[in-house]
Amino acid sequence: MSTLARLVHFRWAVPVLAELHRGHGGRFVNLSHTLGVSRESLRRTLAFLIETGLIQRNPGKGHPLRPEYLLSDPRLGADAAVLTDVLEDLGVTDVGLKKWSLPTLTLLVEERRFSEIRRALPGVTPRALTLTLKDLEAADLISRTVTDDYPPATVYRATTPGLQLAHAAQKLGMMALP
Repeated sequence: MSTLARLVHFRWAVPVLAELHRGHGGRFVNLSHTLGVSRESLRRTLAFLIETGLIQRNPGKGHPLRPEYLLSDPRLGADAAVLTDVLEDLGVTDVGLKKWSLPTLTLLVEERRFSEIRRALPGVTPRALTLTLKDLEAADLISRTVTDDYPPATVYRATTPGLQLAHAAQKLGMMALP
């Protein structure tokens, strides 16, 4: 879980990996224009991806069209491309690429209470988790149910589209970071 949370800490990390996979590498300017990301956000994301060993700068000098950045492991790029495709197909790219959305969603393959989710995500604040759960519910990726127990409890579970997205995120999370 922590590997996926570390990867999606940077909003543009997954789209950058997917785009490098689709283009068999890429240049800074092309990534910025294709993804619609600011230069500073892209610079920070690329620095993080290089630092973690997920991408590398293309060694040596060469033709101006030669890619500046390459994937370290092409399978990782393929998984990122699948994840971005699922996000686009479901129309939830903005919600899905928020910092805590995918890590939270992968936990909700099984029914869980708020406190269980919070314990499983070290570093998440109660407010951030509450906002994430509301966003995921509004996007119809999770369902929220209040039980008939006394005292009543609220449980969360991924919906069918949420499960599809959770499985794609889990696959990427298993490959991503050491």
